[in-house]
Amino acid sequence: MADDPSSTLDPANVRAIFKAYDVRGTVPDQIDEALAHATGRAYVQVVGAREVVVGHDMRPSSPGMAAAFAAGASAAGADVVMIGLASTDQLYFASGHLDMPGAMFTASHNPAQYNGIKMCRSRATPIGLETGLAEIRDLVASGDTAPAGRTGRVYETDVLEAYAAHLLTLAPVAGRRLTVVADAGNGMAGHTAPAVFDLVGAEQVELVPLYFELDGSFPNHEANPIEETNLADLKAKVLETGADIGLAFDGDADRCFLVDERGRGVSPSTLTALIAARELAKHPGATIIHNLITSRAVPEIVRELGGHPVRTRVGHSFIKATMAETDAVFGGEHSGHFYFRDFWRADSGMLAALHALAALAETDVSLSELMAEYERYPVSGEINSVVDDAAAVVAELEAAYGGQDGVVTDHLDGLTVSHDDWTFNVRPSNTEPLLRLNAEGKDEPTMERVRDEVLAEIRRER
Repeated sequence: MADDPSSTLDPANVRAIFKAYDVRGTVPDQIDEALAHATGRAYVQVVGAREVVVGHDMRPSSPGMAAAFAAGASAAGADVVMIGLASTDQLYFASGHLDMPGAMFTASHNPAQYNGIKMCRSRATPIGLETGLAEIRDLVASGDTAPAGRTGRVYETDVLEAYAAHLLTLAPVAGRRLTVVADAGNGMAGHTAPAVFDLVGAEQVELVPLYFELDGSFPNHEANPIEETNLADLKAKVLETGADIGLAFDGDADRCFLVDERGRGVSPSTLTALIAARELAKHPGATIIHNLITSRAVPEIVRELGGHPVRTRVGHSFIKATMAETDAVFGGEHSGHFYFRDFWRADSGMLAALHALAALAETDVSLSELMAEYERYPVSGEINSVVDDAAAVVAELEAAYGGQDGVVTDHLDGLTVSHDDWTFNVRPSNTEPLLRLNAEGKDEPTMERVRDEVLAEIRRER
């Protein structure tokens, strides 16, 4: 590696890969060890860190980039704690547990050719473009980092057992024995799930592992459970084994999706409502965050249970900031991210899974029966479309629907169009050239009609 890796970086590329709340790009043309080194150095300067914790996922490029980031951070004067292989929520645990800023090398659910960096301040406080990421980006692009008075040391530690134990203090599983199929998608849940379920105990859970082998080439299916096709193997295994529940994790295991005993997917909005009910039972009258594409059932149920729902835009940095402002106990996103005040307001797919298991084990009903109480309106799930000009498509949709009787529009995040009988949101992806659609209706025919109409408009030739 060059003495000054930042001198070889393309400023235009740097600006392109620094997204709203993380860094994401293809390896090695957009993101490589030189960029990781420069980002580590700039990160320490912006955050003012004396100590930093760094973790990485199972992608082939991740260990080298994590080491390069650590070298840059130590050159900037910070000591660096390397926790090695980790899920993103394990890195957030380390940041909270050790009270250090942290960086995680992962591209989450993106295909194998991608990698990225998620960064936070101490106690898992998020960093987005408006809270430090733009300054880091500009320093990386310019190479104008200040000299450090010292070189920090780099050392290793293991937090996996402490992470697993902490999760089980927040959502202990007790009651009837469950059979659980977990699909790690060859991602980081294959690293964390064994540690967690060893503590839960075989007398409580019979774990059926699926694709626990860590493999950043994702040989079985993409580690993106929001796409229905990626749940096919899990659904089949649940039916084959007669399991009580199926769990699907994304590549860095900060998201979790459920499959019920019938082999049917459970909407993340429904899981949001269930966990909200559990948290409100512990904290009566508390605030619950839900993003704008979560089912309208979520705020309805929160109000019915005496809680205070607060709507926010999509994205972990925005949700965590709103949680801090409102002291919310829990937040849920329809994308499968779940945030917990007792977990430093960070998102954890594994903690959400444990809440689902705990709720199920406490009853003698099936998962589909348990969730029926919280699933009121049919939803489309997130449907992605590649478009040449997302802003123009959104403007056309607003023109087509905005003038209709009983319709209300807003622009909190993309475009939301609401009617008493239905609602939909379209918004551009922050990390990919996609327009995302989520639709909901009072019944299945209404949802399908709105979904198909909007999708046809998005995908028509222009």
